[in-house]
Amino acid sequence: MKPQKIHILGIAGTFMGGIAQIAKAMGHEVSGSDKAIYPPMSTQLEQAGIDVLNDDSIEFLKTEPDDVVIGNAKSRGHAAVEATLNHQQSYTSGPQWLAEHILKDRWVVAVAGTHGKTSTASMVAWILEYAKLNPGFLIGGVPENFGVSARLGDSPFFVVEADEYDTAFFDKRSKFVHYHPRTCVLNNLEFDHADIFDSVADIQKQFHHLVRTVPGNGLIVMPTDEANLDEVIEKGCWTPIEKQGSNGEWSYKLYEKDGSEFEVMYQGSCLGRVSWPLTGLHNVRNALSAVAAAVHCGVMARVAVEGLSEFKGIRRRMTLIGEVPSGNKQGIKIYDDFAHHPTAIETTLKGAKNQLIKQKANEPTRPGNSGRLIAVFEPRSNTMRMGIHKATLPLAFKEADEVYAFIDDDWNWQLPIEEFSQPIHIQNSYEALLAQLVKELQSGDTVVMMSNGSFGGLHHKLFTALKEK
Repeated sequence: MKPQKIHILGIAGTFMGGIAQIAKAMGHEVSGSDKAIYPPMSTQLEQAGIDVLNDDSIEFLKTEPDDVVIGNAKSRGHAAVEATLNHQQSYTSGPQWLAEHILKDRWVVAVAGTHGKTSTASMVAWILEYAKLNPGFLIGGVPENFGVSARLGDSPFFVVEADEYDTAFFDKRSKFVHYHPRTCVLNNLEFDHADIFDSVADIQKQFHHLVRTVPGNGLIVMPTDEANLDEVIEKGCWTPIEKQGSNGEWSYKLYEKDGSEFEVMYQGSCLGRVSWPLTGLHNVRNALSAVAAAVHCGVMARVAVEGLSEFKGIRRRMTLIGEVPSGNKQGIKIYDDFAHHPTAIETTLKGAKNQLIKQKANEPTRPGNSGRLIAVFEPRSNTMRMGIHKATLPLAFKEADEVYAFIDDDWNWQLPIEEFSQPIHIQNSYEALLAQLVKELQSGDTVVMMSNGSFGGLHHKLFTALKEK
């Protein structure tokens, strides 16, 4: 293919940044623009040698690009979007570009669902890599085994995190309808993205569009206990299905309550034992789906299970920022996590609590082993800001001993603090929240900071401040 000149609007997002890296790897000349760019995507783009312009800049049009790829965060009225249209410049969406230039010739493994997409897609990509299949992938996070969120790869296999959010301002279908997977994982389905969906039924309709694209010689992997997904399948399915969970073809046997060690079972037979740094039953279930998907791609089950024990996790999915080594705040651990939906918050905190219980049992005399679990979060997603999950948030934090929250006054957003079963503290600035945490955290606390944004860099600022105490 002749190298092209491509400019990407909204390049700082994990998906669009992944598109940029893949296009660059194909030999295209790539540039982009965005308004807020921070690690890890800023680092990846810099390492790839991709220039990033100011969000409103229209200078890229002077270079006469062959195509402008527009991210779904950019709408009519945005200066660069309007300039693209006014210049009658050729443009497309990220999912459409990916489908036409990459996926049409690949065995696509797509991972969809409200939760666990990034983790499961990362596991599948790593298992294929462990099996020496050198897959391409585009994932909405950074798997630690790879260090990047996207890669072209040179095998038939391409793993993509399949998002149900809409494609672009000019294409309101879900992104995943463009991908045409041969292997499709459906993790779960809950109400989310209230800014574009009015009901669960609206989301189910999009998921059924995805199901319609999976060929008869493909495979759908899904759980045994997701009623919303069962209803999607009841609308019509033309593809074999394998289920994971209780009474499914794929199941598990826990050896550690926190999910750090378990057996993978297929039709009642043990395929091997996984011992890894991840925690939480949700990750065990993600692992079952990943193994099932990889086996469908031709990986031996034994090899797939072995590969999981070498899986290192994903950045911003319970990533340890650090443990305070000494001083008045000795032993405080700071974790960074992406959880921003009540279900994700609940499962993350449950896994963290079980890990604390195990640690307490194994190291009862460890200095500063308080065993307290502290949750710190900001309601950053559009759905959260709309107040859709306010009623279910208090219960999501039930495993935490104390909760801290950042809520900007401009959001006009209030938490039902009387519904929380533990003390909850709210601040309207990152600086005030940092000061309160530094003052009130106790030696041996485990702190989980949850946001799907940068959280004002609070994770590292807090760790630095605590070390100085």
